[in-house]
Amino acid sequence: MSENCSQSCETCDETCTDRKAPDVFAKEKLHEFSRVKKVYAVVSGKGGVGKSLVTALCAVAMRKERYRVAVLDADITGPSMPKAFGLKDKAKATHYGILPETSKTGIDVMSINLLLERDTDPVVWRGPMIAGVVKQFWSEVIWQDEDYMFIDMPPGTGDVALTVFQNLPVDGIIIVTSPQELVSMIVEKAVKMAEKMDIPVIGLVENLSYFHCPDNGKDYKIFGDSHIDEIAQKYNLQILAKLPIQPEVAALCDQGCIEDAELGHMKQIVEILK
Repeated sequence: MSENCSQSCETCDETCTDRKAPDVFAKEKLHEFSRVKKVYAVVSGKGGVGKSLVTALCAVAMRKERYRVAVLDADITGPSMPKAFGLKDKAKATHYGILPETSKTGIDVMSINLLLERDTDPVVWRGPMIAGVVKQFWSEVIWQDEDYMFIDMPPGTGDVALTVFQNLPVDGIIIVTSPQELVSMIVEKAVKMAEKMDIPVIGLVENLSYFHCPDNGKDYKIFGDSHIDEIAQKYNLQILAKLPIQPEVAALCDQGCIEDAELGHMKQIVEILK
């Protein structure tokens, strides 16, 4: 090592034999005033399967078990958590850090829409900047004594997924699917990414599984036959829930009242996460 070494490898020549590459897998530090015990990422290989709805329902279900719960909205270009929880005020910055907004039942939420002047303002940023914001949501927001944090991920396996899996201490992922043959390929992509990142898959949630007709009591498979059982068997995964099409739940989301949803279909998820 040169006697003139500044100990900063970013400034030295690439030919330096003592130069060390940066640790891209280093975990982002949590804010000094924050405490988060368990972190679960809710993912989907494609959009439109109800990933954000499942994220919100998981948070609501765990909150009803009297746990302290947080939601980190990592879907920067398509944030929906403030709308689902009926949050109107903006997040507040203090001398110590950013304070998340809290829902009516006490769920702490952080989303880019809580920082934008108008909810309808588009976020037209490149991947690295979006990934940087997600890291800031972890390190600069004060998450006080959270038992569970659910991260609402954007669809796919891009920059944000890499950022979350590499830099945040994720305890497991929940994969959301829908009843289509296409889903097998999508699930495999998510599973393989989790394996590469050495993160366990908690299980599968099939959304839009069927529609229960209130008039005749029959179940109708609007999106075709389910393939989740064969997918779960192929990849040795657990089925956490098969959620029906529930117009009343969609309406509650639109009204900002997701915390009023009936949670009978979430019982198994709650027991597994506990």
